[in-house]
Amino acid sequence: MSTPVLSTTALTKRYGKHTALAEATLDIPAGRIVGLVGPNGAGKSTLLALASGLIRPTSGRIEVLGRTPAADSAQLADVGFVAQDTPVYAGLSVADHLSLGEHLNPTWDDAFARDRIARLGLDPAKKAGRLSGGQKAQLALTIAAAKRPRLLIFDEPVAALDPLARRAFLQNLMEFVAELEVSVILSSHLIGDVERVCDHLIVLAESRVQVAGDIEDLLAAHHRLVGPRGTLDALPDGVKVIAADHTDRQTTLIVHDTTGDHLELPGADSVGLEDMVLTYLHRAEGLTAPTLQETRA
Repeated sequence: MSTPVLSTTALTKRYGKHTALAEATLDIPAGRIVGLVGPNGAGKSTLLALASGLIRPTSGRIEVLGRTPAADSAQLADVGFVAQDTPVYAGLSVADHLSLGEHLNPTWDDAFARDRIARLGLDPAKKAGRLSGGQKAQLALTIAAAKRPRLLIFDEPVAALDPLARRAFLQNLMEFVAELEVSVILSSHLIGDVERVCDHLIVLAESRVQVAGDIEDLLAAHHRLVGPRGTLDALPDGVKVIAADHTDRQTTLIVHDTTGDHLELPGADSVGLEDMVLTYLHRAEGLTAPTLQETRA
C-alpha cells in the first residue's frame, strides 16, 4: 500500500484563544486531486500551511508523504506550494523567476519550465508585475510543477481569475497530474471547479472537518429521503441525518449512509455534489442535524 499523501490525527492549530483548526483527522491516498472546500475562516489556509510546513501544529499529528512537513530539504523538494493570489515577484522577469526556481530547488526541471513558458507565449524578459492575473497564475503553476514534486498544494489559486483564465489553469493542472504523476490539494470556494477536476473532497467549516472521502464514494453514500411526516422516524443503524426539513404533511431528510454497505433506503434520491457540500456548510453554521427523537417531535 502506498504512503498517504496527507495523514493527520486530531490536528489542531490555535492562535492565542482562537482555534483555526480543531481535531482534524484525515487520511488522503496518493494520486488524488483533492478539493478542499469551505467558507472564509473555516481553516483551509491553516491546514495547507501546516501541510507545507509554514506553521507548526498546536497539538495532534500531521505527516505529508510519510514525513513531518518541511523536515529537511528533500521533503521540501517533494512539495510544491502556491499561496493565495498566486504570488510572484513583480520586479522580477519571467526568466528571473525560472533562474530563482533553479537556484532554490535541487530537483528543478529547467527544460520543462522553459518549454512550458514558451508554449504559454510568455515573454521571458517581461516583468511579472506586468502580467495578467491568468499569466501570473500560469507562471506560479509552472514554477511549482518544475520542482517535480510529489505533491502540489494550491490555496485558492483561481479565485481572482476570470472564467477563461480559470478554465485554462485547471486544464493545465489536470495535464500536469497526468504527466508528472503528482498528487494535488486544491483549496477553492467554487464547487463547480472542484466537481470538474477533483476526485477527493474535504469539507471544512467552523474549523472542523465536516466530511471527507473520495467524491464517488461520498455521492453514493448521501441520499435525499422524502416521505409523509412520521414515516422516516426509524432509519437503519449507521444512517446519519445531516439535515431535516418538515412541513405539516411531509419530511425531507439528507442522510449519510456510513455503513459502507450501500443500504437500500426506500424512496431515496441521489444528492449532487453542490447540494451535499452546502448541506454540511449550512449545518455547521448552526442548524444542527436533528436526532431521530427530535424528528419525531
